[in-house]
Amino acid sequence: MRSSGSSREPPSAPSANCYYLRMCADTQRLASHLPEDQVDLAVELFRMLADPTRIQVLWALIDREMAVNDLAEHVGKPGPAVSQHLARLRMARVVQTRREGNQVFYRLQNDHVRRLLTDAVFNAQHAGPDIPALYLDDLALTALQGREAPSGSAPPGEGHGLDSAVRPSDTSGGTR
Repeated sequence: MRSSGSSREPPSAPSANCYYLRMCADTQRLASHLPEDQVDLAVELFRMLADPTRIQVLWALIDREMAVNDLAEHVGKPGPAVSQHLARLRMARVVQTRREGNQVFYRLQNDHVRRLLTDAVFNAQHAGPDIPALYLDDLALTALQGREAPSGSAPPGEGHGLDSAVRPSDTSGGTR
């Protein structure tokens, strides 16, 4: 028997199953209609990504964390402008921060953001009718297209793969 008074049960939180189901959208059967709140959040995310400076900043963070000044130098933009972009990306939960002394380091929020960014970049690389430039030093691919391989090309099978496309060549500016 429960006594009446100030001891009330907390409002019921969503169950772990509910959370799991929402986070595993790619494994669920596709719904014919998306919930409005999910559509609104997806639109807002794409709106946040619809800026060249933000894409450059996020690409710099693909496999590391960096401070604002390092990011600004890396993308060739003024520090205050990059800082404003980062603030918007942080509010949209695209990046997260870590403070060390008086410096703030930024990194991608999670692997979903990383995958979305790399998929967008790969899609852009493969949007044209030709072989993407990152694969042109692979002799096997250039032979398929009937092109002359550039001098100094890698032997077949040793050209750029996905790993080299995902990671920017400059890894200075912080550690993970």
